[in-house]
Amino acid sequence: MASHALPRSVPRARRLPAAAPVAGVIALLALPVEPGGDGGAHPADAASAVLVLWCAVRLLRERRRPLPRRAALVLGLPVLGLAAAAAGAPAPGDGLLGFVRYLQVFVLVPAAVLLLVRDRRDVRLVAWALTGLALWQGAVGTHQYVTGTGASYQGEPVRAVGTFGPQDVMGMATVVSVGLVCAAGLALGRSAPRERAVAAGCATALTVPLALSFSRGAWIATAVACALLLALSGARRALAVGAAVTAAGVVLVGGLGLGTAMLQERVGSITRVADAPDRSVTDRYTMWAAAVGMWRERPLTGVGLKGFPEHRDAHASVALSSGSDTEGAGAAFRRQPLLSPHNMYLLVLAEQGLLGLLALAGSWAALLVCALRRAALAGSGPIGCGLLVWHLVDFAYGDIGGPSTVLTAVCLGLAARCAVGGGWPAGRGRGEDRAAGTGEAVCSRVVGAGGPPGPMTGGGDAPVVGTGEPPCSRTVGVGGEERR
Repeated sequence: MASHALPRSVPRARRLPAAAPVAGVIALLALPVEPGGDGGAHPADAASAVLVLWCAVRLLRERRRPLPRRAALVLGLPVLGLAAAAAGAPAPGDGLLGFVRYLQVFVLVPAAVLLLVRDRRDVRLVAWALTGLALWQGAVGTHQYVTGTGASYQGEPVRAVGTFGPQDVMGMATVVSVGLVCAAGLALGRSAPRERAVAAGCATALTVPLALSFSRGAWIATAVACALLLALSGARRALAVGAAVTAAGVVLVGGLGLGTAMLQERVGSITRVADAPDRSVTDRYTMWAAAVGMWRERPLTGVGLKGFPEHRDAHASVALSSGSDTEGAGAAFRRQPLLSPHNMYLLVLAEQGLLGLLALAGSWAALLVCALRRAALAGSGPIGCGLLVWHLVDFAYGDIGGPSTVLTAVCLGLAARCAVGGGWPAGRGRGEDRAAGTGEAVCSRVVGAGGPPGPMTGGGDAPVVGTGEPPCSRTVGVGGEERR
């Protein structure tokens, strides 16, 4: 009597997507920040360190090459400028801390995300995790505005800051903007119609908390990133969506009069920042000038990592105020010192000099060129393009700092995966077959009806040769019907 071996069940741990730890790091950013805290380490920072270690252990177990050569070159380029700036820091301890922080945000965590995001389903998982976090933070921020429990803005507690508190007013704006870009990319993608419809609804809903954040830089960066996503989706779709958004804006704001006077004044101030700047804009211009002064003093390597606060007063004019007033959202009144120029490019130029700026900005530029090239030629990675462009634009209005910095590292890693992370696994590309009504890729490794696994399946739980991934659990019979 012939015996037939029963197929072994795949352990639950192995069925988890490779990018599940990345989604876990994102989920930790939903935890509230202690009101009135000093901006120290967040649980997501510790989780990002664990993520890097987990990725390293996984590479050793699977005996995979750490990174493709191009990815290693692009992501490792900033290390040169960082090392030189750390050596010239005013205090060795501060220089070491700054070096570790920059290495975490711009090298290690992005590399780990690049390696853990292995296919398009992993990209969608991370994108939906970012969208879910944005919906949560946006709901908290909208509640703060409606109930008058937000951060202080023009003397009223109406600014939506989510769980980040008034000490990090850009935290919620960053999370909501990133989630909106991800939702827009999913809505314009090639997934199932139901998934695209849900993503479009999420993107529309996220415009409300984004507006209530009163962050002009986030508004501009989101508009540019979404415009790029529309352009990559095709001229016809871009014109149709652009016309619909414009018409909706005219009806809601012009016809129905939606939008408070504060919001309308904030939008109008975007075009008046040069002629009639407010206090925040004046402070920003003054710190920009101070950063340029530091660079002129030490043009090649800058004043050293974390050296901006120490050299600020020697280069700033008397127009700079003593600090920014913060209160509300559960925190008492506090004057927060201005310790950065609120411009990532000028911060790098001041602290790392021309060497550091060319290395870091060169890395970003290489990622952007590669991502746009892939998106234009193969329709691959539009979400990564959108996230990268959002950060490159937003860096002109802000810099790293606070718990949301971990989100920047994750987004840069996702962009790097779409730009220099190698090709997508077979069967999950542009021409992949999809299960009817689900948008899921059908495995391209065919098994005959009633026959044993073919040579490409590997059989059982063995990984497919050359990929390091388990075989697809779905098979297709001779008649083309999908079965598990």
